[in-house]
Amino acid sequence: MIMTPLMHRSAYAVSPSAMDAALQRFLQATTTGTTSQGTVQQDGSVFSIGIDVPGLSREQLRIELQDKTVRLTSIEGAPRSIQRAWKLPASIDAAASKASLENGVLTLVLSTTQPSTQTLAIA
Repeated sequence: MIMTPLMHRSAYAVSPSAMDAALQRFLQATTTGTTSQGTVQQDGSVFSIGIDVPGLSREQLRIELQDKTVRLTSIEGAPRSIQRAWKLPASIDAAASKASLENGVLTLVLSTTQPSTQTLAIA
């Protein structure tokens, strides 16, 4: 006679522990190259965007400013793939904007241009 262990299944589904769920999110983010979109803050006509880009140097990142859109991408051959885009409510002044990278955190300080209102005299 062959003895087999009795398997008991609970009527309730077993949910993963918090540590298992955190590990699963981490592994999914590293394999797909997706992380959070970053933090966006507004102070008057200046927008600040902060995003974690660990393992990338400033030469491996490309920032494009086009009208109201900011695009952040990593170059080909970089150790991580990053592709992010933000649409701001006003046009960006590229000359007054700046970017810095310290300890794996990219900070963009974007100045926006004020929309010009023009009046037309009726002849």
